[in-house]
Amino acid sequence: MRIDAHMHVNYQGMDAGSLISEMDAYGIDVTWLLTWYLPPGQGAPGYGGGFSPLNYRADGTHAGATLDHILAACDKYPGRFIAGYCPCPFEGSAADLFESAWRMHGVRICGEWSYRLLLDDPRSIQLFRRAGQLGAPVVLHMDVPYLPDDKGNPTYQNNWCGGDIRNLERALQACPDTVFIGHAPGFWRYISGDAVTSPESYPSGPVTPGGELHSLFDNYPNLYADLSSGSGLNALSRDPGQARDFLIHRADRLLYGRDGKGNDLQEFLPTLDLPAEVLTKIHYENAIRLVPVD
Repeated sequence: MRIDAHMHVNYQGMDAGSLISEMDAYGIDVTWLLTWYLPPGQGAPGYGGGFSPLNYRADGTHAGATLDHILAACDKYPGRFIAGYCPCPFEGSAADLFESAWRMHGVRICGEWSYRLLLDDPRSIQLFRRAGQLGAPVVLHMDVPYLPDDKGNPTYQNNWCGGDIRNLERALQACPDTVFIGHAPGFWRYISGDAVTSPESYPSGPVTPGGELHSLFDNYPNLYADLSSGSGLNALSRDPGQARDFLIHRADRLLYGRDGKGNDLQEFLPTLDLPAEVLTKIHYENAIRLVPVD
């Protein structure tokens, strides 16, 4: 069995039918479909072209991947998709909106959280705690607010999400009953000790000692991660020897995911000669433990 724990619909030219075709071709049984909502004023250049034209606003901005599209896909292909939804914490009561979606529409994942707001902002914490009360994991997109320039000076990043690893740690502390699934460049950069000094969004080169993700995994049992997108694959492929050790050591808290077209992660994992039980946990057992499949 295989579960894709990170995907969007009507994204990168793929409607629900296209997703099903790829799932069948790649041996994926079930996919978590997540929202990727872009609030007015927070749309990132280049994102809009990847989403459905149906979600363009009159002012030319784009709403991204929204719950209505996900629910339509779930209705059309029962048993193949599990709905995720993450309302914006600064638009109404996000905690109440999420609980309504959980009770009325069968939403079982709070995700994808991708907002220009700190993870430990009180409005974020309120949503995360409610998700934890309902037993829903929270999928986090993180992009750091600052990267060093060529002289080492911190340079503001317009499209940051969540903050840095300190904000993540405070959210983990504030919500011990909530499972967080880390994702995106601002999360995976901390696998290496050069996270603060690397000027790249997707750092290259060998993973160096002292990566702060390792201590977070050690200290917070509510921290998981998905291996989706270029960020997850980059964190592994930049140092395959380290990747093998990491995947074996953290096998109980890692999830397979794609976050877009293609099969790159599935094709990369066999090159690491991982034990079968490690692949089984990553491919589906961990996902089922967090979100049971009917």
